[in-house]
Amino acid sequence: MRFATYKADGNTFYGAVTDAGAIALSPDFPQWPGLFDVVAQGGLDALVQAARGRPVTHDQITYEMVLPDARRILCVGVNFPDRNAEYKDGSAQPRFMSLFPRFASGFTGHDRPLIRPPESHALDYEGEVAIVIGKAGRRIAANDAYDHIAAVTICNEGTIRDWVRHAKFNVTQGKNWDRSGAMGPWLVPFTDPAQLDGACIKTRVNGELRQDDRLARMIFPIREQIAYISTFMALQPGDIIVTGTPTGAGARFDPPRYLVPGDVVEVEVDGIGTLRNTVADEVS
Repeated sequence: MRFATYKADGNTFYGAVTDAGAIALSPDFPQWPGLFDVVAQGGLDALVQAARGRPVTHDQITYEMVLPDARRILCVGVNFPDRNAEYKDGSAQPRFMSLFPRFASGFTGHDRPLIRPPESHALDYEGEVAIVIGKAGRRIAANDAYDHIAAVTICNEGTIRDWVRHAKFNVTQGKNWDRSGAMGPWLVPFTDPAQLDGACIKTRVNGELRQDDRLARMIFPIREQIAYISTFMALQPGDIIVTGTPTGAGARFDPPRYLVPGDVVEVEVDGIGTLRNTVADEVS
C-alpha cells in the first residue's frame, strides 16, 4: 500500500495511490488533517483498512512533498565507503556519523521541478532512502530500532554545493534552499526488515545511471542511525531520517555535472518506487 499527499480539484488530500489513480482518504479521517498526523497517531493501519476495495476518486493528481508538515528532518552525510573516499582528504572512515538538519520547505513532490536559485547554479542531486519514525523512543537499542519505523520513502536531497562551503563546520545553508530537493512520491508502510536490508538505490539523470549502491553497504546502518540519534534526542512519531547517499553526485565529476533546467532526475529504490523530478530556474 502507498500513501501520498496530493492536490486535485483545487484541494489537498492524502490517500492511497494505485496504478489507476488516488483514493482520497483524508475526508474519512478529519481528526488527522495530514499524513503527519496519521503517522503521529499510529493511523497507517487504519488507512490500509479504509483503502481496501475502494474505487479511485482522482485520476489526475499533483503530488506534494509526502509529509509537508514534518517538524524534524535529520540527514546523515558521507555514509557510504566510496563517498568518504570521494573527498580525497586521506581521512579514515569516520568513527561517528555526520548529521545536519533539513526543513520541509526545502522539498517538493514527485513530478515537480527542483528549483535552481539565481544566487547559484551548483544544484546537485543525492538519491537516498528516508525513514519515518512511528514509535517514540530515547536511547533505542540498535536491535530494537526497526520497531520504531512506521514507513519508508525516497528523497532526492538536492544541494546547492557552493553554499555548503560558506561556513567551517556546517552545511545547513546549502541544504535548505526552498524546493531544492524532493521527497516522495509516497509513504510505504514498513512491515519487513528486507525493505531496508535488501534495498538498492539507483539515481539517473536524463536516463544515465549516476548512483547505484545497496543500503547494506552503509558505513552507519539504519539501525545504528536510530540508536545514535535517539541517544541525544528523543525520537518522535513523524520524525524523518534521511539515511545517506551513494557515490556519484554531480559534484564528484571533473568538471562537476550540476543540474540544469530541463534535466530529469529519477531516484529508484527497490520496493518503494521511483521519485522523479525535473529542474527549473526560480521565477520571481
